[in-house]
Amino acid sequence: MQTSTPISTPNAPQAIGPYSQAHIHNGLIYTSGQIALTPEGDFINGDIVAQSTQVLENLKAILESVGSSLQKVIKTSVFLSDMEHFNALNEVYARYFGSHKPARSTIAVKSLPKNALVEIECIAIL
Repeated sequence: MQTSTPISTPNAPQAIGPYSQAHIHNGLIYTSGQIALTPEGDFINGDIVAQSTQVLENLKAILESVGSSLQKVIKTSVFLSDMEHFNALNEVYARYFGSHKPARSTIAVKSLPKNALVEIECIAIL
């Protein structure tokens, strides 16, 4: 039976439920969805730009804690509370990923934990 290795870094918020920040399995990193929590656990109750920035900083910290990076992301899943935020999210997203363009799904949802505006999870190469 193959096993996976959980990832935990103090540079990103700890899970707010019974799950891990991420897991490594077969050379891939699977992150849990990140919302706009600071590493200390405080929620950024700002606009979509502020929340998206914090979410991507969290993902960056998780990946970098095991020697990966946003440039090694192969897939993201983005959950938005309102598709009206799509363009503003894309501006922040493009700043973090630059010319690297991982595959992506963007889904509108009714609500997110802590009434967040955005949640993002990713799969990256180790």
